[in-house]
Order: sequence, then structure tokens, then C-alpha cells
Amino acid sequence: MERDQSNDKMLARNRFLLLVVVGGAALAILSLSLQFLNLIPTTPIVEERPFQAADRVVAAALGKSRKRVFPVPHSEEPNPISEAYGYCNTPNRTEQAWEGHSPADYKLLSVQVMIRHGDRYPLYSIPKTKRPSIDCTLSTSRKPSHPLLNSFISHMGQGSRGHWESPLSSVPRLPNHSACEMGELTQTGVVQHLRNGQLLHHAYKRHNLLPSDWSPRQLWVETTGKSRTLQSGLAFLYGFIPDFDWTRLTVRHQWSTLFCGSACDCPARNRYLEEEQRRQYRFRVTDTELEKTYVDMARTLGVLTRQLRAANPIDSLLCHLCHDLSFPCVPMGDTGSGGCLTMAQFAVIRRQQLDDEVDRRRMGLYRKYAILAMYPYLNRTATKMERVAKASEAGRQPRAGGEEVFTLASAHDVTVAPLLSALGLEEARFPRFAARIVFELWKSPPVTQGQAKKKAGKGEKSKTKDGELFIRVLYNGEDVTFHTTFCRSHDRHTSQPLCPLKNFLSFVRKDMFSVVNATSYKEACYRRPG
Repeated sequence: MERDQSNDKMLARNRFLLLVVVGGAALAILSLSLQFLNLIPTTPIVEERPFQAADRVVAAALGKSRKRVFPVPHSEEPNPISEAYGYCNTPNRTEQAWEGHSPADYKLLSVQVMIRHGDRYPLYSIPKTKRPSIDCTLSTSRKPSHPLLNSFISHMGQGSRGHWESPLSSVPRLPNHSACEMGELTQTGVVQHLRNGQLLHHAYKRHNLLPSDWSPRQLWVETTGKSRTLQSGLAFLYGFIPDFDWTRLTVRHQWSTLFCGSACDCPARNRYLEEEQRRQYRFRVTDTELEKTYVDMARTLGVLTRQLRAANPIDSLLCHLCHDLSFPCVPMGDTGSGGCLTMAQFAVIRRQQLDDEVDRRRMGLYRKYAILAMYPYLNRTATKMERVAKASEAGRQPRAGGEEVFTLASAHDVTVAPLLSALGLEEARFPRFAARIVFELWKSPPVTQGQAKKKAGKGEKSKTKDGELFIRVLYNGEDVTFHTTFCRSHDRHTSQPLCPLKNFLSFVRKDMFSVVNATSYKEACYRRPG
């Protein structure tokens, strides 16, 4: 009797477990279906790197912070150390990107990418300390590495066959100093962009975006004259198109970090930047904890506080953190108390930077600067999309050599940050090393004769209508389209779950200037203040 009851209980429990498993599987399938149909991004799979034992608690926090493009609202204040690790973007984790996803039968017409250069050596050195010891030559035997690294090094040796706008022809195509120079791209930076390019290669290969016999016009690559942006762009491109044909490639030079081309003159933009810099200074000097930290650090090093501030110690300390190097120390001596700079001091500086980002959004000066700074780039982006869209119209004869279907701009944090702000993505994380913003242009399937009749009103003639045009914006692999100013109010759960291209065109050509009480770039730039 007891055995029968026991068997009954076991059968009941097994049925329950079966229901749980089946139900869980059904929910998982339903979730995946909804994610695809409505383009709801999931959290990328993250494999965190092993930190030193002292950093394990921080690493646990990092697992949460690195997965999100936007901070979680109403949560506790971000941990400045884990935020810093996210900024490092160490390339030893898998990542699931949402580039290339769309409803069924939609056609991808073009992709435009802006990247921030990869991990670099500091631009500043901390007075009286040894510079971080990092090798900036490339070696497949040193970590982090990548399966494409060896062939990438070999392929860059053939770069003389490419076409280079002046002054890019004299810039080295690979980082090449055994003791890194200031601002030089590291092997980590190269690997970050080999991975980025390869990620998009897999995301877009089923769309046949670039044909195997792509023409020089179909691929547009531009970069500033810094070696770190040029080398990052080449690493990205090699990951995207391994063993690309140098003879078909032209690498174009952008003299301004704003990628503003021939439309860089804008007095009002400069005024907003100056006002923003004054706000930043006022906010910094009122932070008593920050001031005390700088005084303590200067005393340890035996330098004046103002000299330490001018050396921008956070830049060098971030390099130490990203490369798992101990923070700098100085011996005991007459000029200072001696000792080492600490993680606690670093955390105070990072905390102040995070607080400053919040105040910057609250005051709105940076947004005004960003609108005028990034209009030229956004206008060129919109114009390229229009050209590609017109070329895709039914019955139109394609232009010889095709259109610019893939554009790569290799830039800096001072390019990507204002671009995010101009798009209305104010809450997005500050651009990490090797950050990427992607603009995709999509076309829906043509409306069939039967569908046209159904939609046509009484007495109207029915005819086949060409597909409609849509835009997607992605930041570090996450779809942020419906966070942008121009598509925040669009109902993504309609029969068309993408953002209409016309929203973006209207935003760039007119709507974005409402932030500075103007209707055009020219009016906004040259109107007298007051």
C-alpha cells in the first residue's frame, strides 16, 4: 500500500516535471518568435574574463553592466569600477548582435557604420611614474588573439596596392612599436575590430549586401588621419571582407573628428561647446571629494595638484585597468609621501565622470552642440540612403558601378558621443573602445495586385505598389531605433514593426533644429546670439 502510494506520488511528480519542461520549452519558443517578429533584442551572451582575485566582486557587477546599452532606470547608482571594465571592452567574450534582423522577405539595401577606434595606449602620462609597459607590435602568440590575425598582418603588407587620400598614405597600416607610443592602437584594439567586422560579416552574408565582385563605388571607407583610427578601420574591414581586393579600395581622409566634410564652419556650434566646457569645469570644481582625491594623489607623487589634473590621470589609469596592470607607484622621497595610486582614488574620478554625464544631460548644452556637430554626417548618411533607395525602384536602370551600399567611418569618442546625443540616445552608455553605431536601410516586399485591391478605396484603381523604406539604428549590436528622437513615438507593434525612413529624413532635414530654435543648419549656425 505504501509502495503504491509512493508510486502514485512519483508518477504525479513526473507528470508535473514534464508539464514544467514542456511549458518552459513552449514559452522559450514563443519568446524567440516574439523577439524575431517584433525585433526585441535579447541580452548578448557574455563570457567575462578572469580578473584577479581582488576584483572578483567587481567582476560580478560587471556581468550586469556590460550587457545593456542603456542603464536600468530606477536602479541603484552604477558601480564606477564595473563601468570602467565595460569601457575596456576586453575581447574574450561571445556576443550576439542584432544587425541584419528584419521581418521576412524584407530586403537590406544599405548599411552605414561608424566605429570608435579600438583599445589604445594613453594620450597622457602621469608625472613621475613609469609609463605602462605594453607591446604594440602584433603577435598571434600573445593574448588577446584572433583566428584572422596572422592573415590580417600579411594582407596589410600589400596595402601599397590600395588608393589612399593624402595624408593617409604615410600613416602605418599596423601598430609597430615594441614600446607603445602615445595614443597607439594596441593588439587588443586590432582584435576588437577584427571581431566587430567578422560579426557583421556573419550578420549580413545571407543578405548579399556586397556582391563578391563589388565595385569601388559600392564600398566607402573614411577615417581621420590618426594611426589608431586608420588601423581600426582596416581591421574592421578585414574582418568584414577577409582578403579584400586592395586595388578596388580607396581609403578617404576626414580632417575633422566630426566628419563634417565641407560643412564644418558653424560659429554657434563652437559657442555651445565653449558653454558646455564651462559647465563641465564648474561642475568639477564643486566636487569636494574629487578635489580631496587629487590633492592626495598629488601628495603621493610629489607634484602640484594642478600639474596632476593637467596630466589627466584617468586616461593612464584606465589603461592600467584594461590591461590588468598594477596602478603606478613612486618610491618614498623628499618631494612626496611616496606609495601607489589606488583603486579607490580611481573610483572617485570615474564616479565624478558618471555624475557629469547626468548633469550634462540635465543642462542640455551638449545636446545643442551635438545637433550642430553631427548634422553634416547625418545629412550625408540620409543622402546616401536616398540614392540607394531611388536606385532600388522597380524599373530603374542601375547606375554603372552601383551605389554606396556599405560605408565605414572610423572615428573617435568625440565623434560617436555627439552622434548618440544628436540621435536622442542620451541615456546610452558612453562609447567604449571599439563601439559601433549602425544605420540599416530596409525595403518591404512589393504590394501584390490582390493586396492593392484590398487596400484601395471604393472607385479607386488598384495597382502594384513598390515596397516601403525603413531604417534601423543599432548601437553595439542592440536595436535602439525606438529610443531615437525621430522614432520614439512610432508604434512598433503595427503591421510594419520598423521605423519609416521618412521619419529619419524629416528629422535630419528640419526637425532636429527645433532643439536650437531654428529650421535649418545655416540658420542655426549663423544666427546672432540673443
